[in-house]
Amino acid sequence: MQGPCRMKKEKTADKSRPFKLAHQIVSLTGINIQRQSIIGFVELTIAPLRDNLRNIKLNAKQCRIYRVIINDAFEAPFQYFDPFLDICQGDTKQRSLDVYSPAHLAAALQIDPDNNAGELVISIPPEASHVVGEGRALRLGIEFSLEQPQGGVHFVIPDCEGTLAERGAHMFTYGHENSSRLWFPCVDSFAEPCTWRLEFTVDENMTAVSCGDLIEVVYTPDMRRKTYHYLLNTPTCAPNIALAVGPFEIFVDPYMHEVTHFCLPQLMPLLKVSARYMHEAFEFYEETLANRYPYTCYKQVFVDEVDQDVSAYATMSILSTNLLHSMAIIDQTYVTRKAMAQAIAEQFFGCFISMQNWSDTWLPKGISTYLSSLYAKKCFGNNEYREWIQTELQEVVRYEEQFGGIVLDPSQAPAPVPSSTASPAAPPRPPDPGFYFPIRNLHTMSPKYLEVLRKKAHLVMRMLEHRIGQELLLQVFNKQLSLASNGAQQKIGSGLWSHMLISTNVFAKAIFTVTGKDMAVFIDQWVRTGGHAKFHLSFVFNRKRNTVELEIRQDATQQRGIRKYVGPLLVTIQELDGTFRHTLQVEGTVAKADITCHSKSRRNKKKKIPLCTSEEVDMDLSAMDADSPVLWLRLDPDMTLLRSTFIEQPDYQWQYQLRHERDVTAQMEAISALERYPTPATRLALTDTIENEQAYYKVRCRAAHCLTKVANAMVANWAGPPAMLAIFRKLFGSFSCPHIVRQNNFTNLQHYFLQKTIPVAMAGLRNTHGICPPEVIRFLLDLFKYNDNSKNRYSDNYYRASLVEALGATVTPVISVVQQGTAITAESLSSDTKFVLEEITRCLNLEKLLPCYKFTVSVACLKAIRKLQKFGHLPSNPSLFRSYASYGQFIDVRLAALEALVDFTKVDGRWPDLEFLLDLAENDPEPLVRHQLIRMLVENPPFERSHKHRLDKEELAERLWNLINCMLSHDSRLRCDFVDLYYVLYGTRRPLCIPIPELAAILSVKHERHASPVQDKEVKPVLPLIPFVNASNDMESGPSASGLKRKAGSPLRETEVLTDDNNLGLVTVEIVAGDEGSKVNVKDPSLNGANLAPASKVRVLESVKEEPGGVTVTTPATPVTTGAPVIPTVVPVTSVGPPVLAGTSVAPSHPEGQVKSEYFSDNSQSLPGILGMPGPVGFEPGMFRAKESDGENGHMKHHKADAMSKLKKKKKDKKKHKHKHKHRRDHRHGKEKDKEKDKDKEKDKKDLSKLKIKEETLSSGSSSPSPSASISREFSF
Repeated sequence: MQGPCRMKKEKTADKSRPFKLAHQIVSLTGINIQRQSIIGFVELTIAPLRDNLRNIKLNAKQCRIYRVIINDAFEAPFQYFDPFLDICQGDTKQRSLDVYSPAHLAAALQIDPDNNAGELVISIPPEASHVVGEGRALRLGIEFSLEQPQGGVHFVIPDCEGTLAERGAHMFTYGHENSSRLWFPCVDSFAEPCTWRLEFTVDENMTAVSCGDLIEVVYTPDMRRKTYHYLLNTPTCAPNIALAVGPFEIFVDPYMHEVTHFCLPQLMPLLKVSARYMHEAFEFYEETLANRYPYTCYKQVFVDEVDQDVSAYATMSILSTNLLHSMAIIDQTYVTRKAMAQAIAEQFFGCFISMQNWSDTWLPKGISTYLSSLYAKKCFGNNEYREWIQTELQEVVRYEEQFGGIVLDPSQAPAPVPSSTASPAAPPRPPDPGFYFPIRNLHTMSPKYLEVLRKKAHLVMRMLEHRIGQELLLQVFNKQLSLASNGAQQKIGSGLWSHMLISTNVFAKAIFTVTGKDMAVFIDQWVRTGGHAKFHLSFVFNRKRNTVELEIRQDATQQRGIRKYVGPLLVTIQELDGTFRHTLQVEGTVAKADITCHSKSRRNKKKKIPLCTSEEVDMDLSAMDADSPVLWLRLDPDMTLLRSTFIEQPDYQWQYQLRHERDVTAQMEAISALERYPTPATRLALTDTIENEQAYYKVRCRAAHCLTKVANAMVANWAGPPAMLAIFRKLFGSFSCPHIVRQNNFTNLQHYFLQKTIPVAMAGLRNTHGICPPEVIRFLLDLFKYNDNSKNRYSDNYYRASLVEALGATVTPVISVVQQGTAITAESLSSDTKFVLEEITRCLNLEKLLPCYKFTVSVACLKAIRKLQKFGHLPSNPSLFRSYASYGQFIDVRLAALEALVDFTKVDGRWPDLEFLLDLAENDPEPLVRHQLIRMLVENPPFERSHKHRLDKEELAERLWNLINCMLSHDSRLRCDFVDLYYVLYGTRRPLCIPIPELAAILSVKHERHASPVQDKEVKPVLPLIPFVNASNDMESGPSASGLKRKAGSPLRETEVLTDDNNLGLVTVEIVAGDEGSKVNVKDPSLNGANLAPASKVRVLESVKEEPGGVTVTTPATPVTTGAPVIPTVVPVTSVGPPVLAGTSVAPSHPEGQVKSEYFSDNSQSLPGILGMPGPVGFEPGMFRAKESDGENGHMKHHKADAMSKLKKKKKDKKKHKHKHKHRRDHRHGKEKDKEKDKDKEKDKKDLSKLKIKEETLSSGSSSPSPSASISREFSF
């Protein structure tokens, strides 16, 4: 093999890499799904580009490397280094993102393959150096294993009877961007394509699906296992290699035999329905691109517990099982078809044509999304397409205005703009707009940023289409595919493999080659610069000159994410004689123009008015200005710019636009604007739109929600029936009795979506008292009562879910003041609320017996129950949601329950509630749950930044810091999620709850009572009393889900127990909780010493304490024999140990004093390849926690306050809490803080009215079970 040494050096992003990868073999011989382990071997064939090659750097994480051998003859030494195991090394408690972000980027660059770096550094031994000197290819063999990988590979093992195959156990690979290093050593770069040979040995009843063509399947000699051999001759980069192993059912596509579908057992009927139109996407792309599909085969694998719905790899895609649906399902069809089309588009751009550098990621993302949007336009129509574009544009605008402008390609600054003498140009500013995370590496960017970046890339690609034309743009794509196809057929020595890589510069040159147009200015303006334009348009009609005097302002150019736009801008004016387009040249921040009108005012003449579609319509012109021929104006109607617009025009012009403009986006804009004009004319225009059968269904649905707001604003002077009631009865009421709904018939899809939306919109109506009108509630309950789906060919699960959602939307905060001491029971609720509650309970219980598709009704019920809790109709309690959030429930149900828990934690939560969520985010088996839970916390944080809150404590900041700093090396997406959460809670500076190190040192020397002045202040916030339920029982009482999975949840961290059962007395507590000016008295008369379970016991309070919020805790004087003063606070008691599901075997916990042999303190890390060590695993979660006994003893000793022995106590405590690790310094001052807290409460006593408080449990009148009950049984109120 002399060829590679004389190969041309390709000008790619990896020019610093001293070798080229020609071929790679991946052989996984020991895939054990039960033990979640893999034993494998890889061989990389590399061609050195330098004679003095001494080190080869590869990427590998989690892998335990046993040996590296060169050309089967020379054993090579190697080193392993992963900077993500300790990102901020030597950090002196700074804990700020200002310090973290540069270190985060530096860590990413230290192992970036495009930076000639990697975790695994292999040294070429002296005896093998002659091979490099001769220029021959090197074959680098690496033996490795994976044991229970934390990321990159996911094993799904349902906890039920039967063999692995019968249970549907399977595994698959996944990853965030380029993460193949998580499951085999490789050059994990998008810019290093090579050919592949893949071999996977699996159990006899399993199937291995991977990239390339299946060459053969060979049984092992004992006939118990078989090996699948795949060959991929098209050069492909490592991030586009994947594997799925499971007992799959196989379906060859009847329209395209090259396409094969794989699904888990018993899902074949759904697979055949879901994939029946997939061949049309192939045909569309091949026809549009005038190029054949670049590979010889395509495989779709549907698996469970994926981290995202679609992941595309070379010749295959891994999709979520939840995309599958039957013929009876309507809503999911749209989602599934788009998802499959996106996966196929990414085969062309993303897998076949990859990117040269991380900064070129906008090209494959943008082009593939652009192609899939063209398919969606063909499949679902132009209205759907334009509404999609408008939605994406609004999302990009919203994100940029909140966080800053997204720079699609930040690798180089835009060229400086030529300046005039009047306005000298500033030097080109760096493209980084100042995000709190580095935007120069895919593994440091916020996942939300990457999600919006894809949308912006799509919009920029569409802008390009408007500038050069769709036909020429598709020719550019065709040219790139043709060059890549030609290069892929050559040998590596030809140097043509570089054509399989795309970059911003290559793309710009290709456009110039095809069209002759230089797009450098466009690239600089929209790709290398972040932000969007913001226009404010106002106009006046000049009757004398018959002109429209326009003014377009860009006042907000100094705001975040907004930039000044200079260039052409299209304005369309709808006049009486037709639509006229005017292109204005925008120069400064204020652009003025006088546009001559083509029409004269008509006064009373009747004549049809031509629209932009050449259609002529009759209009009622009585509302318009008699002198003006202008009906309405639009700015940039084709969305050819990244912009947000605000147009000032009278309400009647918006009404004309809504009624008569044919463009969906114009109608949506008009509906949004009409919210500001609650008049009878607006109400009539919206009503007519809802009834208009010619209007697009999403416009009609949006109009229904707008009508809700308009009707609520007009409620004081409106005497008619509730809005939309007549429309619904006219459309869906039975002919003989309109108040009874007809049997369901969803064949008219427009009516189906309207039938789902109108009840939800009506539920938002409010009367003059601010509550939902009783007739609306009766109307909704009648819809449940008379719902009949017996003769409908489609499922009504989404419809029933929307009805439950509507019931939830009727709920308003409690306004009645009930007598003191009464409990929230069914009797204390209003009759309407009682009906709502009963219906929701019935639906939730019915779901357990007759589960519907994707448990949509359960999801809606959980959201409605949380709303009832939040508004004071139910006791606020998290136990029901914890049960539904447990592992084994269906994913959508889990996410709905977690959303409720996140909201509960923000409103009523204590530290154990937040800890429960963080434990899930760290330890949950499902990657998607971990990711989505943190996104929920980011969207709805437990407390606001820089506002004193009981959850804002040093322990939380330390825990989050440890997670982002050293605990998530294996999951860059989750790490960046936690960075987002850290930013939301603390900003970029040091968290206020963490003491300044210098001050802490001084104060610790002086033995001061407080770690920092901030903590002194944080003792005082009002802590409303809420009941807590046994945590382990919460987990045990999970509903009997009818999902596909049954698996026990992982044991979570133990909770500290603060009470001693032997010294407990009984407390009578009264809770008076207020919500929006109202008061609800919560009481449980059943509380007595006989039936009070230990899990709900509360420490006896001996005194009357007045809380800062005016809440008084009164307790009987029951003697306590602990010999310590009693703190007047209610302490929630939880059971010892982690919550355990039925059938879970809990691993014995290691004593805190001894650390597992594979973990080392501080920054040390076990290296791969050392026997007995598990490889790069990171710190053991919880290894630095103090013993519970220590914490408890410290808590009890705290009460033995003796002024004379204070010094002795300090020494004793110092000895007692001497830690082996440097974490958790808060133990040192725990005692003093508690005493100070008592004193502070005494100081805060004011002359407030004393209210008795009585503890409430959910045993009477609650949607949650008692701790001993299981929610699988039917529960009622």
